[in-house]
Amino acid sequence: MTKFALFRAEGDVLVPQDISRSLWRSDQMHGVATSGALARELERAVQAAGRDDLRPARYTVDLFKAPSMGPCTMASTVVREGSRLVLLDATLSQEGVVVARASGLFLKETENPDGVVWSPSDGPVPPPLEIAAVSEEPRVPIFYSAEVGWSQNFAEHQNGSRKQTWQTALAIVVGEKPTPFQGLAGAADSTSMVLNWGSAGVQYINTDITLAISRVPVSQEIGLSAVSWYSHDGIATGTAIVFDRRGPIGTSTVTSISNARRSVDFTQHDFTEDSINEA
Repeated sequence: MTKFALFRAEGDVLVPQDISRSLWRSDQMHGVATSGALARELERAVQAAGRDDLRPARYTVDLFKAPSMGPCTMASTVVREGSRLVLLDATLSQEGVVVARASGLFLKETENPDGVVWSPSDGPVPPPLEIAAVSEEPRVPIFYSAEVGWSQNFAEHQNGSRKQTWQTALAIVVGEKPTPFQGLAGAADSTSMVLNWGSAGVQYINTDITLAISRVPVSQEIGLSAVSWYSHDGIATGTAIVFDRRGPIGTSTVTSISNARRSVDFTQHDFTEDSINEA
């Protein structure tokens, strides 16, 4: 449903829609929108280079300046192109100032070698179908914490337990169906929420996102499951497993800094299906 897209395109400029507004500050664009726009720019650059034989394998975003809700100008550069890879950089600028950048590594598909390599035999799985029916329609993210189980009641999950989320990625631009990579890149900003959300709300803000994936998701439905989190002196880092309906596909890592003065308290926000329908 394009009404829920993060941006509308005005020529080559992307203009954030209201759904791109951050909870940290009313005049700030959130990382889901920022990351989704940068992933779209990288993927379009690969397509423009005629490299339909490649797929995204590693994607890193640096979120070094809080973007406003103003128009965004995108740009990209091919750093290195070879027979089996393309490495690119992309930037998001507002009023002539770069506010975020990304690097993407796209690799050529081949075949797995025949050697045996260890891999985990278990992994996170989506919520039961009665909680999360198969759908690519926008919906309130579903969260899991050990004290509660799966639910869309955010206040219930404001605790110190390990968390998971299952959500449907939003469209990046009105009138465009997002690719699975674009949707994942946007949703990956939720890694910060899965990792940094504790008993007093989200008190750290992520400064980056790094995705490393062996394949793209099979649809716009994406899961994240916390596997590690460490914090010292107001600096935190953690990693989540990325998974879809077919199983784990990689990891998402964020580095964060303390932002306790502007912490996001999810007991003070109401996220329901009605709130989405009214958006």
